[in-house]
Amino acid sequence: MLTRSLLTVIATLLILSGCGEAQQSAKMLNLPAQDGYTGIPVIAVAEAATPATPDNIHPQQSIPFLMGQSAQEKQFVTIDERYASRKDMTLQAEVYDAFKKMHKAAEKDGIQLVIKSATRNFDYQKQIWDGKWTGARKVEGKDLSKTISNPVQRALKILENSSMPGSSRHHWGTDIDLNAFTNDYFSSGKGKQEYAWLQANAARFGFCQPYTRKGDGRDSGYNEERWHWTYMPLSKPYTVDAIQLLKNNMFRDFKGAETAASVGIVENYVAGINKQCLQ
Repeated sequence: MLTRSLLTVIATLLILSGCGEAQQSAKMLNLPAQDGYTGIPVIAVAEAATPATPDNIHPQQSIPFLMGQSAQEKQFVTIDERYASRKDMTLQAEVYDAFKKMHKAAEKDGIQLVIKSATRNFDYQKQIWDGKWTGARKVEGKDLSKTISNPVQRALKILENSSMPGSSRHHWGTDIDLNAFTNDYFSSGKGKQEYAWLQANAARFGFCQPYTRKGDGRDSGYNEERWHWTYMPLSKPYTVDAIQLLKNNMFRDFKGAETAASVGIVENYVAGINKQCLQ
């Protein structure tokens, strides 16, 4: 029978070997192994150390999922056209069911809710971002590639209303944009009534507005978005995971990705939400 000392030596050698494999795996996934992903196996051997995992980390959520690069999106359900402004949008099934219940309640009160945007994976978000970066998509009527030469300042301008690929809550199939894409729409007339109804009732169905007005306990992140609502029962743990697992140098493969650390994409934008959506 092997002695405890010999078992300890074997465990150490296996862990060291695993570190090399972890570095290679991280490279294959295009992720830095030193930033929250090591791939080191847990070895059930006497006296082998077991890495501690914080209670508020949810291991089932992979970094590719959080960054919109997971095949899990294929399991999302397609939104029926009666609820949407266009075809082929998707959500997680639980989110979709909750929205349909909210939609029915709103209709009874004379309020019509229409999903304008739902799940957006990394590639979809990259198209939006790269278009704004290169000037193919105008921002406030301007070609940012001509009006803002400084890359950090250009990124900050885009980040007023658009997420960097890999950092969007829309990657998760938990967030929806409703009725319009301007705050002005929700400031008067029918839009004001719709927003008032959402403020009063959305929480009953699990929804919360993540990007509220800045200055009321939310000092960083995107500008106010009265149209954007998140399904908290799922997005709350995803948000916690994203804040703790994602690192600024993981954001890559899009125009201006090198600015992620300078703008603090994780601490200022991923974490920069209405705190009520984390309660």
